[in-house]
Amino acid sequence: MTVRTLAIAIAASALLAWPALAESHGGKVKVGMITTLSGGGAGLGIDVRDGFLLALKQSGNDAVEVVVEDDQRKPDIAVQLADEMVQSENVDVLTGIIWSNLAMAVVPSVTAQGKVYLSPNAGPSALAGKGCHENYFNVAWQNDNLHEAAGAYANDAGYKKSFILAPNYPAGKDALTGYKRYFKGDLAGEVYTKLGQTDYAAEIAQIRASDADSVFFFLPGGMGISFLKQYSGSGVDLPVVGPAFSFDQGILQAVGEAALGVKNSSQWSKDIDNPANKQFVEAFQAEYGRLPSLYASQGYDTANLLLSAIEKADVKDTDAFLAALKAADFDSVRGKFSFGPNNHPVQDIYVREVIKEGDVFTNKIIATALSNHSDAYAADCKM
Repeated sequence: MTVRTLAIAIAASALLAWPALAESHGGKVKVGMITTLSGGGAGLGIDVRDGFLLALKQSGNDAVEVVVEDDQRKPDIAVQLADEMVQSENVDVLTGIIWSNLAMAVVPSVTAQGKVYLSPNAGPSALAGKGCHENYFNVAWQNDNLHEAAGAYANDAGYKKSFILAPNYPAGKDALTGYKRYFKGDLAGEVYTKLGQTDYAAEIAQIRASDADSVFFFLPGGMGISFLKQYSGSGVDLPVVGPAFSFDQGILQAVGEAALGVKNSSQWSKDIDNPANKQFVEAFQAEYGRLPSLYASQGYDTANLLLSAIEKADVKDTDAFLAALKAADFDSVRGKFSFGPNNHPVQDIYVREVIKEGDVFTNKIIATALSNHSDAYAADCKM
């Protein structure tokens, strides 16, 4: 069974359990999902896909067809797939990209061709400010946001001198920019690593030799697993702060005890107390046999945003459809959610602590780092 057939079958099977929503605005909506399903970072794309498809299944709406393809975390492949989806598949909406360098290669092209792009993850600063577009919506965050919250927490924790590191690609640069924007102390070091790097001996040696009182890092996926394991065994005993990407559900089981007690920033957590989130967490576990991750929550919200828009407007009526997306009239698993003037989220961002529940490593919210937070680039967006 192909991924496309699987997606349609999932949506069709839902009709047995949930009443079908009326196709009140006439016709199908075709979604092209380009995401990372193999190689490094595959877990992130799988979670976005699974969260997205779960929301469609729960809705029972058979008006949505999803075509899923694997970008292999390669910009040239992502561009090729996007061209095929726009020109051959004639999709109405695209989504799914995890990595900011891939988003920068794909999003400006597809929006220029009149297609709508809903980002379930990547939020590069270049697309939030001067490069914004009315057809581009980010349903997760602008890249800097969680790192800004980490900087705010570091201030509250009394840290005065942080050593900071991230991969050398657009999201990594946004990460350190965000942390520095809110952190009021000094830097003991600032390092950009290779994207996909797995050996951090040199960076840990630099941390050891510095006069840092804390470490902030953004290393998503397998990069974060490698760093945390090596850092834990290095004998360096400085407190670590990071964004949720480095302490997410899929990563924690691989890291284990080394992550306990670490504070991280996130706009979502499985213990957010609202009906939509409780339903999501329970349904995801029942469907897939694992706890949902941050990425799964973002895929789920992205699908529900899309469903809310097609309930109100025909996707072929561009102005009405964009207005319906902008309204964000859905129950987000995060609770409060709206779009700012650049179509990026306005939302609360929390501080979480890594804990152990039985045999499972997970997170719990301990504080709110930033309330009703938007991004620093909206003023540069002229839509």
